[in-house]
Amino acid sequence: MELIKHECGVAMIRLLKPLSYYKEKYGSELYGLDKLYLIMEKEHNRGQEAAGIGCVKLDVPPGQEYIFRQRAQGADAITDIFANAHQQIETCISEGMEMSQAPFVGEVYMGHLRYSTTGRSGINYVHPFMRRNNWSSRNMLLCGNFNMTNVDEIFNSIIEKGQHPRLYADTFILLEQLGHGLDRENERLYKIHHEAGLSALDLSHAIARDLNVSNVLRRCSPIWDGGYVICGIVGNGDMWAMRDPNGIRPAFYYRDDEIVVVASERPVIQTAFNLALDDVKELEPGDALIVDRDGTSRIDHILPKGRNAKCSFERIYFSRGSDYDIYKERKMLGRKLVHPVLKAIDYDIDKTVFSFIPNTAEVAFYGLLAGVENYLIKSKIKEIQQLSQSGDLTDENIANVLRRRVRREKVAIKDIKLRTFIAESSVRNDLATHVYDITYGSINPGDNLVVIDDSIVRGTTLKQSIIRILDRLHPRKMVIVSSSPQVRFPDCYGIDMSRMGEFIAFKAAMALLEERGMKSVIDEVYRKCKNQDSLPKDQVRNYVKDIYSPFSDEEVSAKIAELLTPHDTHAEIEIVYQSVEEMHVAIPEHPGDWYFTGDYPTPGGNRLVNKAFINYYEGRVSARD
Repeated sequence: MELIKHECGVAMIRLLKPLSYYKEKYGSELYGLDKLYLIMEKEHNRGQEAAGIGCVKLDVPPGQEYIFRQRAQGADAITDIFANAHQQIETCISEGMEMSQAPFVGEVYMGHLRYSTTGRSGINYVHPFMRRNNWSSRNMLLCGNFNMTNVDEIFNSIIEKGQHPRLYADTFILLEQLGHGLDRENERLYKIHHEAGLSALDLSHAIARDLNVSNVLRRCSPIWDGGYVICGIVGNGDMWAMRDPNGIRPAFYYRDDEIVVVASERPVIQTAFNLALDDVKELEPGDALIVDRDGTSRIDHILPKGRNAKCSFERIYFSRGSDYDIYKERKMLGRKLVHPVLKAIDYDIDKTVFSFIPNTAEVAFYGLLAGVENYLIKSKIKEIQQLSQSGDLTDENIANVLRRRVRREKVAIKDIKLRTFIAESSVRNDLATHVYDITYGSINPGDNLVVIDDSIVRGTTLKQSIIRILDRLHPRKMVIVSSSPQVRFPDCYGIDMSRMGEFIAFKAAMALLEERGMKSVIDEVYRKCKNQDSLPKDQVRNYVKDIYSPFSDEEVSAKIAELLTPHDTHAEIEIVYQSVEEMHVAIPEHPGDWYFTGDYPTPGGNRLVNKAFINYYEGRVSARD
């Protein structure tokens, strides 16, 4: 129902054969570039704000360019960057250059799709970032799907080494930190090979050959606190992708004798290369996939595994539902809601219509329907048994029982998209009410209407549009169902859910505290949060949990329904949320649930949630609380 901006998408490709091989087998030396385009288009759901690509050529003679980068902003960014890359290639060929010599025709590729979650925008913040140096082994392209919770700590660590970062942003700072680690690795190899008697080009080639990316990552990564998949290409041709030790952000890979591929989602690799499910592997937490300049690939254990905190929201909302496991999980999320939904409609299936909004909730809808249909089958069996016992088992009565169906309709359609140039609040509010249109006649007056959504985070669209427009169908009762639990705590690992005051669950809990004369709890939480300002991050506790602890989930849900119901609504409104316990049953391998429980997997999470509450309490508004 409402857009949640989330973490970015990454893509990497390493060709393991000469370009001539791909021209002979696949008809083009642009095989790598074309596959990168396909992967990024398949991952466009992960970032529609900006995009960028990078390319490194191998074995280029001195004096010729070997690193290329193209970045663009806007909804058409993917199209723009690849169109520009192809234009550069065509221009060079028209000038008599060989295809293999043209820009973006190389062996190592990087792609990035961006959703900014830190309030920073502009082309300078679009990945990949680039570090330049006259030594190939000191150049670097960097991109990632990440947000660091301890930017200040990383910043201070590189300042202490004498570096002078130009900008205070996590990507810039990581570029400088990794660049420093790359310099140290180059210096180590310089000393070894210089003492062995090598000099000039022989020395440079030896460093490029023996560079150990794992050493760089082990030097830099222990200080990182956050959720991340960080990808890099060194100018010598080395490539890596590293995942955080808790597995917060996703990464998948495939490798054979022709290619190594990395992407944020498994189905895009399957589709792009026509692979079976088991062909694509998940990069384990704390590990790095590294491809050396000679094409040798390996998995290195960089950091010890932390607790399993693979993001559950990835499965519920963010990732492509075409993933085999995600499809099953989303159906199970729907099935786990059957009993609370039936309770909400007083088990009156005959007078209830089931539907879903938006498309991302469709799979959960199928799961809910399957569960309700199973319940109806059991009810039919019971009815027939009762008819048999009473001696009324006639053809007509049996037919009446068998005619009962679970009623399903598409009751709402997203009809328009609000444009940013419509600024006047009265106009915007009126248009917001009509973003969705309804299918008139899809329900009978007096029916119940059950509508499932993937999540209800802020509730803005519900209140401004959905409930108002669906109320025109004149249902007796409207049950809004969320396949995810109540989002109570901000994210700090790359998803745009940062401000406490935006969460409808938080607003509901605060309203309950006010109503019940418990405002002292709010003041006490603020005092406890403030008292932790000077503590080391690993000693900070999440005291914001105390805002919710006096109330049951049902009490908070009831207050949410009250807050989101427009005053002129005729239907009774009830909101049903998934429980955290049932979510874990549906998604057993991705237990990261800090959005719902406040149990952050890294110390930086507790510090940032306390800061978010302090900023809310003090009335401050910032891009990231």
